[in-house]
Formats: sequence, structure tokens, C-alpha cells
Amino acid sequence: MKKLRLLTNIEESYAELKYKTSWPTGRQLIKSAIIVLIASVIIALIIFVMDQIVDNIMHLIYSIGR
Repeated sequence: MKKLRLLTNIEESYAELKYKTSWPTGRQLIKSAIIVLIASVIIALIIFVMDQIVDNIMHLIYSIGR
């Protein structure tokens, strides 16, 4: 019974992916990838700047304590 249910689920999933899912065009996929790349770089730069600020503050705090 479990094998039958598993096969039914696989068949339904395949049919949904093949007939009901709208896949992006190549151009849409490239545009989305570029947007994600740009957003990732911006977020990485923000985190880098924040890390540098905290690092400088910590160095300042530890140098005063000496």
C-alpha cells in the first residue's frame, strides 16, 4: 500500500511540474540571477562595513584599557 501511494505521489508531482508549472524564460532567469547577484554584493558590502566599524571600536576600547 505504501509503494502504491509513493508511486501515485511521484506521478502527481511529475504531472504538476510538466503541465501546471510555468517556467521562466531564459531572459527572465538571467534578469533574476543578476538581481540576486547585485543584492548579494550589496548585502556583503554592508556586512563588511559594519564588521570594520565594530572591529575599529573594539580595537579602540582594548587600546584604552592598556
